[in-house]
Amino acid sequence: MSSIETASREGTPADLSVVRTTSGPVSGSKSGDIHSFKGIPYAAPPVGPLRWRPPQPPASWQDVRVSTEFGPAPPQNRSPVGKIDEDCLSMNVWTPAKRADEKLPVMVWIHGGGFQAGRSSEPRTDGETFAHKGVVLASFNYRVGVLGFLAHPQLSRESEHGVSGNYALLDQMLALRWVKDNIAAFGGDPDRVTIFGVSAGSASIALLMASPLAKGLFDQVILESPGTFRPLFGLKEAEQKGQTIGDDIEALRKLSVEDILNTKQPMLIPAMRGLTTPRLLRPIRDGWVLPEDERPAFRAGRFHAVPTLVGSNLDEGTKLTASWTVKTVADWDRLIDENFARHREGAAKAYPIASDADVVTTVAEVFADTQFNYGTWALAQVVAGKQPKVFRYLFSRRAPGLKDGPHHGDEVTYVFRSLKTSGQQGNFDATDERLASEMQDAWVRFATNGDPNGGSLPNWPSVRTDANAYMDFGDTTRLSHGWRQKQVEFLEQVYEAEAAA
Repeated sequence: MSSIETASREGTPADLSVVRTTSGPVSGSKSGDIHSFKGIPYAAPPVGPLRWRPPQPPASWQDVRVSTEFGPAPPQNRSPVGKIDEDCLSMNVWTPAKRADEKLPVMVWIHGGGFQAGRSSEPRTDGETFAHKGVVLASFNYRVGVLGFLAHPQLSRESEHGVSGNYALLDQMLALRWVKDNIAAFGGDPDRVTIFGVSAGSASIALLMASPLAKGLFDQVILESPGTFRPLFGLKEAEQKGQTIGDDIEALRKLSVEDILNTKQPMLIPAMRGLTTPRLLRPIRDGWVLPEDERPAFRAGRFHAVPTLVGSNLDEGTKLTASWTVKTVADWDRLIDENFARHREGAAKAYPIASDADVVTTVAEVFADTQFNYGTWALAQVVAGKQPKVFRYLFSRRAPGLKDGPHHGDEVTYVFRSLKTSGQQGNFDATDERLASEMQDAWVRFATNGDPNGGSLPNWPSVRTDANAYMDFGDTTRLSHGWRQKQVEFLEQVYEAEAAA
């Protein structure tokens, strides 16, 4: 007899169900046939002495814990709607299961936010629509910004592994361990777990694929606009930079979250992101969680070769570079010198500039290619060498009324079929509804059997059989080839040359 059935027979109200997790029983709510559970702790609060330490298991409880509201979002300067709190490490689950032994496919969403923001409680990523398709969907928060990524010599000395800085990735691993240990009680199959995410969530997935510590925590991956195959800071350099916010870790632990975010974190954020250089406040090459950068790890075959679906959006860069001050040819030349000093001739061919009028658009393009399109292409090529089930897509649908786009992250509202709850501009029409249904169905098929083919889609070949093929989800859905091929091959040459230097 399942825990859901047991709860019902014991007289739990009809709109609540009880599931026993490894930490204690939780009650949720019910909408139609879907049970949801929100704000379940998967780790102890990372506060006080646990600030800037690996996550610890949560304290257990005996009484039924009411889990009908999302937990607080992680502290961040881009304040989300709702509460934020350092005690943020919580899990959400939506399930259509009627019995605990159903073994439905499981999808785990990892939110984006540039590693400095984000939350699992966004209305557009509510899991009910996936649950209606027969999937158990889970999502969770992880630490972001300086609270998730501070490397510091004192923190490394505290660590039994002699490292610091990758607390957010460790949060994610503990959350995935929670899923493996608990999802069967919600009717999910712990041996059929697909992790998927966008932006920083997607970049995290690529890093988890390269981390020895994440072995066995997932079975398939979907990466939406991953910022991957770019260089990471090493531990020593990240420690030196982290030390600029203060020498005394115990004093920093006593600061309020507001002081940390408003006075310390800005010291570690550059005014403009480098295109080919490492970034702070994101995962680092620490020698334990991440023994090496993704690119050499993947190239050498040191990664978890699971079925993979990966893609990017048509206009990844326009919105994200809108505030940049690169407006003239002279500005452009400085940008190229900073990022491609040894490859100016190749950069001029890949990104030709005739006048100032070309600069803003080309800046957006080179940003999109270096941050998202190159990683998408390269990861697909490499994983296909070890795993036959690798599929690539491009999201190109520009919603009615928009002058540019689709921008970074715009596909999320389609994948979750949450167009009506989206804050995205534009007036969605029947084409958008059709596309959202096609994309979500493809994601569910992939989570079910590792292959997105079926339904109304054209045949979608794997990257192994058709190297530069991708499914174009646009005004129509069609198979295409060679998205940004000249540019990503140029970037591959750059990184090859830099690695050999």
